[in-house]
Amino acid sequence: MTLQELGIDRPKRDSTHGAPFVDPLTELGNARHLKQTVCTLAAERASDPAPFTIGLANLDGFKPINDLFGPEAGDQILRQVAHRLKACVPEGATVTRTADDEFAIVLPLVFERRSAEKRGQMLKEVLSSPFALGDRNVRLSASFGFAVYPFAGDTFDDLLKSADTALYRSKRRGRGQITVYSQEIAQEMKHATQLEQALRNAIIAGGIDVHFQPIVDLRSDRPVGFEALARWCDADLGYVSPAVFVPFAEERGFIDALSEMLLRKAARAALSWPEDLFLSFNLSSVQLMDPATSARLLAIIAQVGLDPRRLELEITETAAMADAGTAQRIVTELRAAGVRVSLDDFGTGQSSLGRLRDFSLDKVKIDRTFVSGISTDRTSEHIVKAIVSMCEGLELAVVAEGIEHSSEALKLKALGCGLGQGYFYGKPADADATLRYLSEHYRDMAAVR
Repeated sequence: MTLQELGIDRPKRDSTHGAPFVDPLTELGNARHLKQTVCTLAAERASDPAPFTIGLANLDGFKPINDLFGPEAGDQILRQVAHRLKACVPEGATVTRTADDEFAIVLPLVFERRSAEKRGQMLKEVLSSPFALGDRNVRLSASFGFAVYPFAGDTFDDLLKSADTALYRSKRRGRGQITVYSQEIAQEMKHATQLEQALRNAIIAGGIDVHFQPIVDLRSDRPVGFEALARWCDADLGYVSPAVFVPFAEERGFIDALSEMLLRKAARAALSWPEDLFLSFNLSSVQLMDPATSARLLAIIAQVGLDPRRLELEITETAAMADAGTAQRIVTELRAAGVRVSLDDFGTGQSSLGRLRDFSLDKVKIDRTFVSGISTDRTSEHIVKAIVSMCEGLELAVVAEGIEHSSEALKLKALGCGLGQGYFYGKPADADATLRYLSEHYRDMAAVR
């Protein structure tokens, strides 16, 4: 098979731009050179399709570095990256720069997944060393996506698309990740695309439901509020767990739209409850990094007509730590408006006591991992007892999560825990079922508006 049959012309010089196959900044080959190299290699192996691999390397966090230190510094880094890659690839390999901060490597003697991963690990380590910018050193990481010919594609376009799919998966998983394309990964990415589109449509159509789980006074077993929990059943995907679609919405950048739609629904439902019952609602880490969050949330409950004193917002320590300064300002603004704030999953983070000291909070929720063993495990019992005693001294209310058995409820009562939540007291239910629950468990449903 010739280059012409593959749709590639032989290199020609351009009198205006110099060598058309060379990236002028790094002096590596460019995207056209990559295509020529891959198609030439494929043509050579067409009669006996021995595998080879192409890899894409993308710098993590390059744009902020470029913005902070300027384009000249960015160019210095790119030249250093090019030098390192060229110096460490095996003989016969080709390195090209295909986009601003993206490089491609053709590896003729890498035949399968494990070898590609091993090569990616080596390249990753090479690029993890500091880059010199005058008297400064900066660190970057890189993500990698590899595709093996002909399994991931027998044409240049298909092979590059597969490598790009693998790179995209690496970027989704975090910094410094390495992925080799496979059919399983292709299916995973296809499912992710389907999930994203379905979730976006559901948010626009208001198709995500809100269910409510009772929070009770352990002394009387009487409900004092409800936690709002998202539930989604798609016509094509079926039931999708919030543990899947909520982080997905955070990752894809539309958690604000999802959260605001859910809060509006939950607040409207809460208007049908007795006025002394509160609504508990979860905030995501993304929202706690956005200074406009408090204004948006307060505007929603004002539009609905819910008294802010009936709203309680739950934050996790992990979320608060992502941008502690912004999170603290958001919490302060919300509490100034009358909204209460509770710390969820207490005891599972790394500096919970620091959060209690730094943030003005109203309530602490003991994580279910401690509650589930309280009847049989002395350590869990002592931890819960210590948390209850500490919160009493700090004038914080305490909620024990995940109560599933009467023995756990009795033990928590004996330890002085004030509030509880879990399947023993009620599973999450939709708005209508919640009203029926109240008619059975609330002492004066005449108070319902």
